[in-house]
Amino acid sequence: MDSVQAKIERLKREKNAIILAHYYVDAAVKEIADCVGDSYYLAKRAAETNARTLVFCGVRFMGESAKILNRDKRVLLPDPAADCAMAHMATAEQIERYRQEYSDLAVVCYINSTAALKTHCDVCVTSSNALKIVRALPQKNILLIPDDNLGRFIAAQVPEKNFYFTGGCCPVHAALLPEDVLAVKAAHPQAAVLAHPECKQNVLALADYVGSTAGILAYAQQSAARELIVCTENGVFSDLRAACPGKEFYLPAREMCCSDMKKITLEKVLSCLETGAGEVILNAEIAERAAVPLQAMLQLAR
Repeated sequence: MDSVQAKIERLKREKNAIILAHYYVDAAVKEIADCVGDSYYLAKRAAETNARTLVFCGVRFMGESAKILNRDKRVLLPDPAADCAMAHMATAEQIERYRQEYSDLAVVCYINSTAALKTHCDVCVTSSNALKIVRALPQKNILLIPDDNLGRFIAAQVPEKNFYFTGGCCPVHAALLPEDVLAVKAAHPQAAVLAHPECKQNVLALADYVGSTAGILAYAQQSAARELIVCTENGVFSDLRAACPGKEFYLPAREMCCSDMKKITLEKVLSCLETGAGEVILNAEIAERAAVPLQAMLQLAR
């Protein structure tokens, strides 16, 4: 009898499908994926592929973004209930209030947001490209939504611009406290600290490197440090250990686990390929309007 993995490989060939997986999903799912990466890399690959079906192993906003960039293709979510709390932490009403108050305003939308929210924004960003894109914008005033922590990290590096925020965050990253990092650092004083910019500023202040998940991986590979404390979602540890044999990686004292990302399983990937369940369907007008900031991101990030 074929294994789950063998069935998935057969269905991928039969249905001209590829599997895109975020770093935070389970290692077994990443092993059968065609592409593994952070939000920016996966959005880029989704826009470039010739496959007719995209199976997006991640949370809902990722599948929506893939559909917006590929409206002629079928996008499947193995678990449509896998969502991102941050994606809902800003509103159109908040955006419009800022637009009325500031004429020279760019609304910069972290890709971790709903398709509906993207329709009110000028450009999307990811943690990989936010600094580059914000610097390239001509506007003096920047409303960066929905993640305050990423926004404040970028604002500190672009002091010539005025930044405004709406109070959103990633609950997993924002829950991390400095003492959670210092407890591990005390046990491993030579370890370098790597942190995702969704962490709070008092955690980022302890880091030797701050960057996207892909950036953390690259830094870990290039760093002379043999021990590293990694302040981001624990799914990336399988990628770090595979990419950096001989190095030791430590979690902060407070576990960082996105329960929504962990909803994605091999069995759910197989099921959606077999049945077509979990297809992302978007209103045509919303998809068209949400494509504008996503395309602007891809252009400015080149």
